[in-house]
Amino acid sequence: MALKITDLCVNCDVCEPVCPNSAISMGPEIYEIAPNRCTECVGHYDVPQCIEVCPVECIFVDPDHTESREKLLEKYVELTKKE
Repeated sequence: MALKITDLCVNCDVCEPVCPNSAISMGPEIYEIAPNRCTECVGHYDVPQCIEVCPVECIFVDPDHTESREKLLEKYVELTKKE
């Protein structure tokens, strides 16, 4: 399950640097999470780091991009493999 930042985002800039997959970037108005890069920190941390640091609690599971823990781990392996 990829995560999603809602319009409650205040652009405080704390989520982007803690994302181990570089999945978070500034969108047209608020920060956005690229679902193809988001592993909910599976493989890196026990809990999603963006949720841990968000002061306004605006990051939730994206219902349009649901994935099992196994799929998230597969994505992690693919994103971190060395070529």
